[in-house]
Amino acid sequence: MKIYTRKGDRGQTHLLFGGNTSKSGIRCEAYGSTDEAISAMGLARSLTKEPLVKEILYRLQNELFIVGAELATIPSDIEKFKAKYPTVTSDMVLHVEKDIDEVSQQTDLPPSFIIPGASTGSAALDLARTALGRAERKIVSINELECLDNQEIMRYVNRVSDLLFALARYEDRSMPFETFTTDNI
Repeated sequence: MKIYTRKGDRGQTHLLFGGNTSKSGIRCEAYGSTDEAISAMGLARSLTKEPLVKEILYRLQNELFIVGAELATIPSDIEKFKAKYPTVTSDMVLHVEKDIDEVSQQTDLPPSFIIPGASTGSAALDLARTALGRAERKIVSINELECLDNQEIMRYVNRVSDLLFALARYEDRSMPFETFTTDNI
């Protein structure tokens, strides 16, 4: 099987279970940004030496593939999707919240904005967080168009973004945080 199909040369791509959409369309932007976050999480996972961070990131990467697949399915095909694949659930959201609480208990945050980049691992985590934030904004737009079947996707992506922030701070918990100050301007 060849990697290229030439079907996307005119700016269109196939959705799961059929149908075409523009590569610049909101749905494509949402699952594309989710994919970008998954890749940045892979970078973070390769850079961290923390077993807990590696374990959480691997699980999140797998779960975000579910998010991407759901986003690549139009509402009229969602029943076909549910018959074949798992969906984002409230239990997944609760698991992420549990992770946030566990990691946050081990990290003291300063009362000001943190400048990313104290370590390569935390910088990659912050990169993943911002990519996922872009995906979240696109998902909200899909929801506003009443084209999002599963509301748990918005809750889940929002919590994962928070968890990525917490993991980045956990990654750097033994060093002083670099924070925003007007003295640097």
